[in-house]
Amino acid sequence: MITFPGREPAVPWWPGVLLAAVACAALVQRRTHPRRTVLLTLGCAVAASALGYLLTVLLPAPLMLALYALAAATDRRTANTFALVAVALLIGTGLLAGPPGEPLVLKLLGPAAWLLLPTSLGTVNRLRAAYPDAVQARADHAERTREEEARRRVAEERMRIARDLHDVVAHHLVLANLQAGAVARQLPGRPEEAARLTAELAGTTASALRELKATVGLLREAGADPGPRPAATPTPGLAHLPQLAASFRGAGLEVTVSTEGDPRPLTAGADLTAYRIVQEALTNVTKHAAVGTADVRLVYADDRLAVMVTDGGGKPPAGGGGGYGIVGMRERARSAGGRVRTGHRPGGGFEVVTELPLRERRAKEGETNESHPV
Repeated sequence: MITFPGREPAVPWWPGVLLAAVACAALVQRRTHPRRTVLLTLGCAVAASALGYLLTVLLPAPLMLALYALAAATDRRTANTFALVAVALLIGTGLLAGPPGEPLVLKLLGPAAWLLLPTSLGTVNRLRAAYPDAVQARADHAERTREEEARRRVAEERMRIARDLHDVVAHHLVLANLQAGAVARQLPGRPEEAARLTAELAGTTASALRELKATVGLLREAGADPGPRPAATPTPGLAHLPQLAASFRGAGLEVTVSTEGDPRPLTAGADLTAYRIVQEALTNVTKHAAVGTADVRLVYADDRLAVMVTDGGGKPPAGGGGGYGIVGMRERARSAGGRVRTGHRPGGGFEVVTELPLRERRAKEGETNESHPV
């Protein structure tokens, strides 16, 4: 038993030894039941302090080991709560029942330092042991994220290719069907006109084959032998609208293309989107509207381009119900940051209105973000 120099102990030695033995025995279960161990060792330390023993580092030594084990096995909040409660109880007991003449610094600072130090060391040890697991968990999460992103991109690419195939096949097959019918009608009485329509039919099928080859080529597996690569087919866009309009003349549809405002460039994706939507809308006119004319208007505003395709009458185009025409238009517009509106016009006929963002808007937004960093 430790006492002040020149002083006889005020309490017998055996209660202190008994309490120390109980506290040391409780440490056996510090790994399996850390909270219970802290409570037992804390009770022994408080009892020893209440009996009047001098509060030195040896008295709460079992409690210090128990707090270290608790901090290493549980979360920081639990360890800190137990440690602060233990500090408060030891300081309060020492002030009320401690031996007279004990320095106040020893009563206040001693328990706080002795109990908070092992708690901090246990927390550091737990974090150090958990660091490799945390790194592995982050790596696994990153790998899952990459796989999900890859699957999402594959799904988007498949959807885009499916839309392209639908647009190409629907457009060219409708034109080929109409041109073949015109050839059959003109052949008996007007063989020259039938020959001209036959030439246009051959051009339509050749164009369909070229676009189908370019689109299906994207589906070729990376490990397959690509063979000889054909010459690159230019990506269609709004600049190709005159050729698109001319392709419908053989089907008996006169298409007028007009522009309002100052033309400004679109992104490559938006340009292709606008072209495909016009192509699909005009194809629907030839299939479902009993009219011979259609209008395509390009209206350039400050930050958006409006593309309007209208006809003079007839039934609404397929796709609003169970088809894929208008559904594909909406999906294309959304992928380019725009939208599509379809419906009947008050004066008769049907219209498809597409709004797409211009490239200048995105550039301005980028400049604004650079000039005003977050």
